[in-house]
Amino acid sequence: MKKPDLPSKVCPVCQRAFTWRKKWARNWDDVKYCSKRCSGQRNMQSPVTR
Repeated sequence: MKKPDLPSKVCPVCQRAFTWRKKWARNWDDVKYCSKRCSGQRNMQSPVTR
């Protein structure tokens, strides 16, 4: 599979698109956040600003 053909999702915390990674192969349907940082900030009121 080529990189442009990989599935992607949008992180609900930072609103960035992130693509499939091999380490997520077994549980891609359960992956919701792009990083551990966003997973830790999921309970925050406002999204991460940059």
